Amino acid sequence: MCDVVLGAQWGDEGKGKLVDLLCDDIDVCARCQGGNNAGHTIVVDGKKFDFHMLPSGLVNPKCQNLVGSGVVIHVPSFFEELKNIESKGLNCRDRLFISSRAHLVFDFHQRTDKLKEAELSENKKSIGTTGKGIGPTYSTKASRSGIRVHHLVNSNPDSWEEFKTRYMRLIDSRKKRYGEFDYDFEGELARYEKYREELKPFVVDSVEFMHKAIQQKKKILVEGANALMLDIDFGTYPYVTSSSTGIGGVLTGLGIPPQTIKKIYGVVKAYTTRVGEGPFPTEQLNEVGETLQDVGAEYGVTTGRKRRCGWLDLVVMKYSTLINGYTSLNITKLDVLDKFKEIEVAVAYKLNGKEITYFPADLIDVANVEVIYKKFPGWETDITKIKKYEELPENAKNYLKFIEDYLNVPIQWVGTGPGRESMLEKAI
Repeated sequence: MCDVVLGAQWGDEGKGKLVDLLCDDIDVCARCQGGNNAGHTIVVDGKKFDFHMLPSGLVNPKCQNLVGSGVVIHVPSFFEELKNIESKGLNCRDRLFISSRAHLVFDFHQRTDKLKEAELSENKKSIGTTGKGIGPTYSTKASRSGIRVHHLVNSNPDSWEEFKTRYMRLIDSRKKRYGEFDYDFEGELARYEKYREELKPFVVDSVEFMHKAIQQKKKILVEGANALMLDIDFGTYPYVTSSSTGIGGVLTGLGIPPQTIKKIYGVVKAYTTRVGEGPFPTEQLNEVGETLQDVGAEYGVTTGRKRRCGWLDLVVMKYSTLINGYTSLNITKLDVLDKFKEIEVAVAYKLNGKEITYFPADLIDVANVEVIYKKFPGWETDITKIKKYEELPENAKNYLKFIEDYLNVPIQWVGTGPGRESMLEKAI
């Protein structure tokens, strides 16, 4: 059976840390969507590992790891990330696999990603992407002109010529869209000819891989990237990523049936952050926001960009819970709120003077909602040394209890610091 870890807000909730905790007792860890625009940081024995495309389960020496067919793969970044974690003593080549059906991100995708953002910025409508080529790759996938891993590593005699034909056809389509742009297409082709042999040992049929693991009753953990509010369908469109970041993306990104999923863990920061453009109802453009940013070290793992910060938004969380069906929650970075005398939580929205019971699809409405807050007394105590949930200050427990009751979902873990040992488990 499969358990799933999903981001419940706008990403950067700390999913990697929960995956790391759960990986001590699993056999397979799988990524289902996104690309190297993800950023999961795990600290093990004082060593910091930054995962962008590779599954965080690699930190467990007994765990096999799969990059599923819903993920888009930039091969140079794949090998660079692998080299970085190997340089820190993590030997994992024999435990890392890539789906043959995953689509390839080329450097020209990254180039056109930036060209598209430049176009949008002229009209003050930029999305704020990472520029990693993720969106353009999903775009070519949807238009049925993309190139998959099996096109590259196929051992048929004519496969390389076919790969080149597909590549140049894709280049021509990009030139028609963006005009002539300076780029070394022949150089990239030459690099990929070398990657063919280097990549082959990692490539598997992921459907067979996953279903064999299911049949053998292995413990499987699916690691979602990004988060529900960045979902291509259910997020704050168009200020979203280009994949299905919710529970639906788990099924389509790995080719598994829904009845194999047992538990769905929603990871929720104790406040709210987001990167990039788009409306953010509880954003605090004041001393509160600056404190959350500084104390929480809110800078993107992948981009280094400052994250926008605000109070916890339970309207967003209710919406997220309806879609993903969380069986329990992991509240992260509770310690960032340690010094606040008073803490606020969004509990409802008003639109045009009337309270609404839904999260608006139209971003003009989202930008114009009046947020209704509930205030809580802070605990003004350092909780980073606490080892048991029961030892948390009463005001902290009251804050968490309110979240549980509002969402009708139990909190199973609470993060109180950056290390893997700073996770309090609560009986549910």
